[in-house]
Amino acid sequence: MTAKIEKNWALVRKELYSYSISPFFYGISVFFLLFVSIWLFYVQRFFTLDTATMRPFFAAFPLGFVLVIPVLTMKGWAEERKLGSIELLLTMPFSEWDLVLGKFCAAFIALAGIIGLTIPVPLSLLPLGDFDGGVILGEYAGAFLLGASATSLGLLLSALSRNQAGAFLGSAVVLLVMMFINQISFTLNLPPLLTEGINFFSLSFHFETFSKGIIDTRDLAFFVLTTALFLFLNTRVLILRKWR
Repeated sequence: MTAKIEKNWALVRKELYSYSISPFFYGISVFFLLFVSIWLFYVQRFFTLDTATMRPFFAAFPLGFVLVIPVLTMKGWAEERKLGSIELLLTMPFSEWDLVLGKFCAAFIALAGIIGLTIPVPLSLLPLGDFDGGVILGEYAGAFLLGASATSLGLLLSALSRNQAGAFLGSAVVLLVMMFINQISFTLNLPPLLTEGINFFSLSFHFETFSKGIIDTRDLAFFVLTTALFLFLNTRVLILRKWR
């Protein structure tokens, strides 16, 4: 068991090293921090709200993820396919689940590091008002769950793409749709049942309760199950490619 964990961790380390030497990773990290900060202080005009809440800050995360996660996941499988190394990976003593989880864990750790860069923002604002620390923790929990689901989807789309450009564009478009498809219910007068169906598939809709500091088990289950589903579909893609 220990040997298997060490073997799988070697896959994660390999992916993390590729992030550490990529200028895109550092550029997108700075971009995300600037994006959410500008959104809070200039778009939402935080200091004019006169309310001790970080909801406007976390409201920027879904849109930020649409731009950040495709950069993190675009080379996950597309680059392996372009270089021809995916055939080598599939012949190594790793199961499809080992390979998929290795890519996912590395990408999620990288995303967690980017999210972690935003922590000084709420910390610097805590002395200015009576903020609820529990609510902020719940909002960060939602951000990590949203990021996990979106990352697994990005890797799935990378596995279906022929190159990094296609993986980036495909992930950005699909994530944009899945994040904000619930906005249709705000602009159109749809039947309640159809509205509920549309909202169910919206990632940002399920993030809204977390952005209020509420941990709803239904939304928690949604993020866990969608992450598992996208990872499972990723393994199916690899199996099909292995036997093609």
